[in-house]
Amino acid sequence: MRLSRAQCPRCLRPQSACICQWITPTPNQAEVLVLQHPLEVHQAKGSARLLHLSLEKSELITGECFDQQALHGWLHAKGRVNVLLYPATPEAEAEAAPQPLTAVPADPAQVRLVVLDGTWRKSLKMLHLNPMLHQLPRLALQTSAPSQYLIRKAHRPDQRSTLEATCLALQQLESAPERYTPLLAAFDTFVASLMRASHAPRQA
Repeated sequence: MRLSRAQCPRCLRPQSACICQWITPTPNQAEVLVLQHPLEVHQAKGSARLLHLSLEKSELITGECFDQQALHGWLHAKGRVNVLLYPATPEAEAEAAPQPLTAVPADPAQVRLVVLDGTWRKSLKMLHLNPMLHQLPRLALQTSAPSQYLIRKAHRPDQRSTLEATCLALQQLESAPERYTPLLAAFDTFVASLMRASHAPRQA
């Protein structure tokens, strides 16, 4: 009989892969809604859980094709302006063009940043399966800084981890880059630990 591995009650990962040491409490102003593809839930290299546990105002929901009534409720709670963190691409506009992002409220507390956590292919599928998401105005990152997420292969030069992209977007929305520096630094050490583990010799 195979015994299940002990799980951390906070980060929900096996104790041997616990990420709690990198949790960095961060008082974000704009609310964050992370919609996580089911295949990312147990991905050891994933960053969404660390992001969620670090941000003061965030919600993490798992699914691919969401119940549209539930999705409507999540998006329209508290009367915030929803903005989807997603680049404008020909593939993403195949079915219907998204609304243009004409203006962002001056007060970041009025904004909800919607983030899709998944590979490029999976996030694109989530868009197509959930027309309500596809129609949200888009926020594109205004930075050319390279990603530090070296542990996973990127298929596009502008691809970043969910944590990196969200922090950069919040910096952009809130005009407060220093607020997210500690969390990004903690993420860098998390990635470094994964890279060390991947190169460590396996025990016989």
